[in-house]
Amino acid sequence: MTIPALRLGTAWARLCGLMDEAAESFVRTSFSSVVRDNWDMAVGLMDSAGRQVAQSSRSVPSFVGTMPRTLAVMLRRYPPASLVPGDVLISNDGYHGTGHLNDITMVKPLFRDGRIAAWIGSTFHCTDIGGAPSVEARDAWEEGLTIPVAKMLRAGVENEDVVAFLEANLRMPDEALGDIRAQLAMYDQAAPRLFRILDEEGLDGLDPLAAEIFARSERAMRGAIAAVPDGEVTDEVTADGFEHPVTIRLRLAIRGDGITLDFSGTDPQIARPVNSPLNFTRAYSNYAVKCAFDAATPNNDGSFRPITLIAPEGSIVNPRRPAPVWGRHLTGHYLPMLVLAALGRLIPDRVIAESGSPLWNVYFTGERPDGRRYTRMFFMNGGHGAAASHDGPSCLSFPSNVATQPVEQFENAVPMLMTEKALIPGSGGDGAQRGGLGQRISFNVVGDRPVTATYRHERVQHPPRGLLGGTAGRGGRDLVNGKPVPAKARIVLNPGDTITFETPGGGGFGDPRDRGAADRARDAAEGYVE
Repeated sequence: MTIPALRLGTAWARLCGLMDEAAESFVRTSFSSVVRDNWDMAVGLMDSAGRQVAQSSRSVPSFVGTMPRTLAVMLRRYPPASLVPGDVLISNDGYHGTGHLNDITMVKPLFRDGRIAAWIGSTFHCTDIGGAPSVEARDAWEEGLTIPVAKMLRAGVENEDVVAFLEANLRMPDEALGDIRAQLAMYDQAAPRLFRILDEEGLDGLDPLAAEIFARSERAMRGAIAAVPDGEVTDEVTADGFEHPVTIRLRLAIRGDGITLDFSGTDPQIARPVNSPLNFTRAYSNYAVKCAFDAATPNNDGSFRPITLIAPEGSIVNPRRPAPVWGRHLTGHYLPMLVLAALGRLIPDRVIAESGSPLWNVYFTGERPDGRRYTRMFFMNGGHGAAASHDGPSCLSFPSNVATQPVEQFENAVPMLMTEKALIPGSGGDGAQRGGLGQRISFNVVGDRPVTATYRHERVQHPPRGLLGGTAGRGGRDLVNGKPVPAKARIVLNPGDTITFETPGGGGFGDPRDRGAADRARDAAEGYVE
């Protein structure tokens, strides 16, 4: 079936709009601040075969990449023929999902005329998933509750068994179940609108439209890759790690209209929670290629067909069970920057220097005066890497795209006061274009009970690199009452204590001697340099 270009464009845009509308519905009815304020979630639409067609525009990139692969694993347990209208599948298995237990994925088959015509799915971060997530975890079983592939709804009826084990294992089950039920309502809202769009566009189901989208997207990506001369480059990046640094190695090869990302030679997995399961590794590696070669086309299955990924099993970018994975982003977030650094030698005008990530965050847990427990997470972004055409923005999340929670909302939820939130002058790398600045954030315990802070931060020993002559950004620091503390730790804060986080600055781009005098004067006038 050939779909006229105008009809294709209109229908495609409407599907993307539908996913945005669904995401807004989820966010507005969610119970948790991590969904409501941080948008640590994704909503996606897949064709009858489970291939990604469209997603909400603010979806977390890794979730977009992992959702279809999670569905494929779900269907091994529940083949399509075994499903009925109203069923909803659920799992948070880190090795089959987004890489760690805190992200729960659900998918619902959408039936029409007695057959599965499409799938709608969503993934969200659940701040507490039971257990005792810790930087000291030595295997995946220490990291919390694993939800095996199960039915959250059976023919439209909530599965009491799943609800029971969530209530028995989570510290804040009402919040998690509230987010789950918000997604179930979102599915019911989106399904009839999907079929109405197809009918109004005169399309015989989603599959013919999806096939055309995949084909055009693949052609666009292959054309962009083919326009770059064949070549092979290698690069490596050093992560702080734990007792010793960890090295991730990449060989990037362009041959014709295809690209290969080969992580052979990367360090082996370790018995600490920084291993990046293959799903997460693939999602963020593909994301970097998409950004560099075909950023304008909405993500879908066709976009990633020209990419071949090699990640040796047993390495830190493809660990074997039961390696701990809670902080898998501490490895996985390096991958887009490593890919872009390698591509910088081939297409320097389309890449950025390294950013002040892997993403920084902190978990605060404690007990309220009435005895109720709380767990709250706060995201903190470092400086963005500079590009050939512009300075890097300050405090911008990359490669994840989570938002920052309003200070007042955070302070209303926990007995803590944020006493400082400021840019750090001089923390961005120098260059023809400067890297974005990191930030300093301080939290003071104002309640009368201890608060436990759990965090795991990178770019302390090995700051974000500059690119093509740009200098590195400043590394990060963690302090309690003004004294440095380890970058990966669980610390008990007593009433009156202050914990401070200084996020890394982004790397600079190009030779610093090429930065103009007017730009230098503006840097000084605006306080960007010390």
